[in-house]
Amino acid sequence: MLNSFKPTWMVESIYQITPEELRKENIKAILTDLDNTLIAWNNPEATEETIQWIEWMKESGIKVVILSNNTDKRVGKVASILELDFIPSAIKPFTKGFKRAFEDYPYSKEEWLMVGDQVLTDIKGANNAGIKSVLVKPILDSDAWNTRFNRFVELRIMNMLVKRNPEMKWRNSLHDERINE
Repeated sequence: MLNSFKPTWMVESIYQITPEELRKENIKAILTDLDNTLIAWNNPEATEETIQWIEWMKESGIKVVILSNNTDKRVGKVASILELDFIPSAIKPFTKGFKRAFEDYPYSKEEWLMVGDQVLTDIKGANNAGIKSVLVKPILDSDAWNTRFNRFVELRIMNMLVKRNPEMKWRNSLHDERINE
């Protein structure tokens, strides 16, 4: 059960994920969480770094889709600014949003990657859906009220995971060292 929360990789930030690394893993599409993964949870504006990373992915032929538990209004506003497709109200860690992505886009499960900052929703959801995942550190140390409880539980889960899997360490890239083999 504990392994259902284990990410494929742990990378400090989404910006450290490169098209070259993704190609080595045959990844052609990214599902990314929105709040505290792609942008700060309390700010609907994207940073220049976010915009550049998305453009880099697009130019490299990698599809980026926002997969968020947040509302259509919130996610749609940001997705419009970033010119990205999005799936709101995904109900992660359940597979509803993942299944929609699999139905709406022409990629196999092996070609998808989920990137997110939460073990309980993003990583567990990716594992439930049968795709690879990257856990990133949250952009901000603070969270919305509805995420604070998750962080408390996640800390306990991560402590147990790291104790059982000492190779689980934050990396600077996907290929520093893989966590799941």
